[in-house]
Amino acid sequence: MRQGDRSFGLYVHWPFCKAKCPYCDFNSHVSEQVDYARFQAGMLAEMRHLAGRLEQPPRLNSIFFGGGTPSLMPPDLIEAILNKAEQIFGFAKNIEITTEANPTSVEAASLGAFKAAGVNRVSLGIQALDPAQLQFLGREHSVNEALDALALARDLFNMVSIDLIYGLPEQTPKKWRSNLQQLVKLGLNHLSLYHLTIEPKTIFYTRWRRGEVLTGPDEVVANLFEMTNAIMEKAGLAAYEVSNYAREGHECRHNLTYWQAHDWLGVGPGAHSRFDNSGRRISLANRRNPKSWLETVEFKYHGIEKETIETPNGWASEMLMMGLRLKAGVNLSLIEQKCGPREFWINQGKLAMHVNDGRLQFLEHQNETRLATTPEGRLLLNSVLADIIK
Repeated sequence: MRQGDRSFGLYVHWPFCKAKCPYCDFNSHVSEQVDYARFQAGMLAEMRHLAGRLEQPPRLNSIFFGGGTPSLMPPDLIEAILNKAEQIFGFAKNIEITTEANPTSVEAASLGAFKAAGVNRVSLGIQALDPAQLQFLGREHSVNEALDALALARDLFNMVSIDLIYGLPEQTPKKWRSNLQQLVKLGLNHLSLYHLTIEPKTIFYTRWRRGEVLTGPDEVVANLFEMTNAIMEKAGLAAYEVSNYAREGHECRHNLTYWQAHDWLGVGPGAHSRFDNSGRRISLANRRNPKSWLETVEFKYHGIEKETIETPNGWASEMLMMGLRLKAGVNLSLIEQKCGPREFWINQGKLAMHVNDGRLQFLEHQNETRLATTPEGRLLLNSVLADIIK
């Protein structure tokens, strides 16, 4: 998708899980009882309210059910949300509708009902293909359950992706290579492969503060990253984003909406929205606590806790931080159109330094000159961004 072509997405956040994974910093909550009818009414009300914030709501190109664990949602709740979304916005031709799912046998059994409700793409949170690593990550499924769920998902859906985490303690290049080769043999069209990061306010963070070693050494993780890129490229899965690999035409359209700084609305506890309005970039953040969000929606018809009108520099920073994650990079001229001359939002000296040092490059892409990271630059992306963004 060209960056000049605007896409529009809807994100639906289901905040509940059976258990909290120790590495997870997403807005997820363990709850034995959920009032599904109240949450359905709240989500539909918030969707209507957010649609009213847009100048002219376009048709939806993508919908993404994330969490939490959206595979714990009743299929009729998903169907109700999809029906209301189509009624309010309309659907673009070949809309992508994704749900994340855990590959436990109970949740995998719901995949057929999700397809009947309108879902056409599944992202399975497999995370590891080794029993010890699954236990370390706090996952509830076994390796066999994960492979069975994957086989079922591929029987039901044309679009299937899986998530795996690497960079774990004692994870050797040999073991990770074996995992990747196993995945390649499956012939998947999309993979999300993330290295383990210790995030604040997680169980792993508390354990790390106590002195536990929870990730592999930096040089080993860097080698795993380079190995991953090489094996995926050889298999025909391009690294179209720092941690995402796909065959041509199978990129996740919804995530591209984020990375290309297009427009999306977020429904549910902790969801975020970003959209252009009269030449301004609007950012909305919902209340994170499910109970508080629900009570607020029932009173106000939305759970928005914070609203920000981005400054030109803030908008430029968003486009740089998101766009430089992509192999195709970002069109600096497009940012100038929205945010003013580039000398106000990018450090020209640092930019030249990183180009000269081989971490950034200018590419001709779809008749545009774009700034992109090199493979070395993607490995050091956070420090490169900290240098060049004013």
